[in-house]
Amino acid sequence: MTDDRRRAPRPFDPATFDDSAWGAAWSAGLRRGTESELRSWLDLAMGCADEADAIALAHFRRDLRIDTKPDRTYVTQADRSIEALVRDRVRAAHPDHGMVGEEYGTDAAAASVRWYVDPIDGTHNYVRGVPLFATLLAVERDGELQTAVLSAPALGDRWFAWRGGGAWVRRASATSRVSSSAVASLGDAQVVYSSPAGVRSCGWAPGFDDLVARAWRERGFGDFWGYALVAEGAAEAMVEVGIHPWDLAAPIVLVEEAGGRVTDFGGRRGVDVASVVATNGRLHAEVLEALAGPPAPPGADGARDTTPGSRGA
Repeated sequence: MTDDRRRAPRPFDPATFDDSAWGAAWSAGLRRGTESELRSWLDLAMGCADEADAIALAHFRRDLRIDTKPDRTYVTQADRSIEALVRDRVRAAHPDHGMVGEEYGTDAAAASVRWYVDPIDGTHNYVRGVPLFATLLAVERDGELQTAVLSAPALGDRWFAWRGGGAWVRRASATSRVSSSAVASLGDAQVVYSSPAGVRSCGWAPGFDDLVARAWRERGFGDFWGYALVAEGAAEAMVEVGIHPWDLAAPIVLVEEAGGRVTDFGGRRGVDVASVVATNGRLHAEVLEALAGPPAPPGADGARDTTPGSRGA
């Protein structure tokens, strides 16, 4: 696994930040394949999600075997079963595709097309009987994410997106397109986050408390749920640290196709970042600047702890 210290965000610099790299048309320009290719990957991911939902619900709020991994996060038989299922389905359909998964690591890392699998995002919720958990699937071609599925069976909701095809939610058997909000002022914005303690302790966001104080409303709606809220326009910003590629791959496609923006605290875009800000796009620079806090006084020691808190699972 990549050392998180090497992924510490550079300081945010509003003078050099490109505030135009977002929006649905911009996202469509990131397509790396034909419509039929992307839709075929999406169809496979949707089929995998159907089976994953059944596995997750079969164990939810029932007898559950829970193990602790070396990083002290939890893993269940549902996590392992779902990821194994997805790997089997993808290998059968596309033996040349690579895989990046939370439970079983990376296969065929140099493959042109790779799948990202988080079998149960929100495992801690899952083991405690909280219905905010989801299977996250995303497909990447030549380093650019192309399709995504976020399936939350206990909620009965499934979000999906593909480059140039928009962002969508299927809810109560009805499917509708979603888009990020048009809110243009932080004072009118809802800011959500996964772990305020993690954000405060990471040393990368000295202005976090100021950010939430300036927002119209703030709530701890974390994991996949925070990104879904931004994509649907129910929130304007999601803030998180301790993220992993399998946590972030699917939300990136969803938020960007919904018209929003996703970067680390320094404004860098990528699936391998350790801090994340997802916004409706309009507020991105303002949120990043608020997180950075006021400039350090001349001669001040700018050294900070660069070890992020882990969101776990």
